Amino acid sequence: MSNAVPTTDFERLALAITAFANMTSEEFTLSAPYWVQRSYRKGDFYNEHRSVCKHLGFVLNGAFRSYIIDEKTADEKNVFLYSGNQFVVSFKSFIRQIPCDYHTQAMTDATILSIGFFDLMSLYQKSHAWERFGRLLAQEAFNVAMERTESFLFKSPEERYLDLVNQHPDIFNTVPLYHISSYLGIQGPSLSRIRKRISGK
Repeated sequence: MSNAVPTTDFERLALAITAFANMTSEEFTLSAPYWVQRSYRKGDFYNEHRSVCKHLGFVLNGAFRSYIIDEKTADEKNVFLYSGNQFVVSFKSFIRQIPCDYHTQAMTDATILSIGFFDLMSLYQKSHAWERFGRLLAQEAFNVAMERTESFLFKSPEERYLDLVNQHPDIFNTVPLYHISSYLGIQGPSLSRIRKRISGK
């Protein structure tokens, strides 16, 4: 694990956060002392079930998944995916500092920039811009959870697949297809048929 943050990585983070929260570069710079670069090997846990999530991460490269384990079948079921230029966090656990309901794990070698809970809370106190960031982050987490739930209620597997392509365009190049199938709630052969059908259009 390295604490040194290359300038280009920090600039990527700054660009993403200032655009997301309509924040000035000066307001973003308040956070500069708090970001730490962390590296994960494939299979490493970002946060484990029943552990409190203590960091908000910004994915520089690689991909993560959040998953639950079915108590009856012991199957792992992917519920959220995170890839480049996205935030990775077990949001309810992080914001309330309570044990998490699921595992979050690196599906590939990955690198993130992370900020600790108490450092982020300190920024909320110091800056209205960072307080706004916190509200927007909460809204985004809520929207992602709602869209995920509603996709299984109202969308076909093919529509869920197309959403995944839009949200994580590079993930098919780096992640095994069984992880994709699990996330979409379908079996491997069904995923193959969908990909073949779409590529033929």
